[in-house]
Amino acid sequence: MPKKPKRPHLGKGLEALLGPMTAMPKTSEQTAVPLNAPNARPGNDPGQLVEMIPVRSIQPNPYQPRTTWNAEDLADLAESIRINGVIQPIIVRQVGLHYQVIAGERRLRASKQADKEKIPALIRKANDKEMLELALVENIHRANLNPIERALAYQNFISTFSLTQSDAAKRLGENRSVVANHLRLLDLPKEVKTMLIESQLSMGHARAILSLPTDDLRRKLANRALAGRLSVRSVERLVKLQLNPKPEKTKQKEKSPHIVDLEYRLQQALSTKVRIDTNRTGQRGRIVIDFYSLDEFDKLTEQMGLKKSEEY
Repeated sequence: MPKKPKRPHLGKGLEALLGPMTAMPKTSEQTAVPLNAPNARPGNDPGQLVEMIPVRSIQPNPYQPRTTWNAEDLADLAESIRINGVIQPIIVRQVGLHYQVIAGERRLRASKQADKEKIPALIRKANDKEMLELALVENIHRANLNPIERALAYQNFISTFSLTQSDAAKRLGENRSVVANHLRLLDLPKEVKTMLIESQLSMGHARAILSLPTDDLRRKLANRALAGRLSVRSVERLVKLQLNPKPEKTKQKEKSPHIVDLEYRLQQALSTKVRIDTNRTGQRGRIVIDFYSLDEFDKLTEQMGLKKSEEY
């Protein structure tokens, strides 16, 4: 049986849009290939010439989907550039007397931190729509966008080019489900989005929380998952219990309003499910308190005035 052809990798899309991407030859000054180098192409193909451009003349990409930059990663890259220079040229377009970054804004920012006056660059012609598409493809493939940044980038891409989710996925070399799952994240409450942006919750947590019907329930479960450091499986289990509560046993007697009120107050105080079972006389019984992780167990015992134990 013939093998299925492999789905094209996302990086191939970037190469198709920008042309072949090759590392710069290493020179004694770690700079670009000189314009008069034997293998440099003439002016009729400027996109293949590597030029040294003043850093101060280059503006950020106005369509950059990335909104947060890891300071530690930038500092590491700046130190590398300080020692080795910029090995891979950035891609820019000319706008009047200045330039705008098409791809490689992280290298530009790190070069500024490294106090570099010039940076190697390929100059390409690109309109605004091409700028957006190139920036999106480059970021998704080469940088770690947080899930919300990625979702907003997909949304912007789809609306700008009037695409369906399927068309956008094909154009970006992604599975349609990947695009759809990210776009769903935009339906989350603002507080939960912030948790995703700050890596306090994962994509798996968010997808489970999205199954809840209201923003109020989503916020409560997200806060509980964060406070208790719950796993994705634990959150999925809680969502399932919320959506499909276990039916009361038909033979079980109806609880008195007093017991129901006590259960409710204990659940509010402990932020977890609490059940009170009594015998027929109501003089004896038990209290059942649920927990879904060891961290949550520690928190409950502390609320009861007990010291943390390492023996369970």
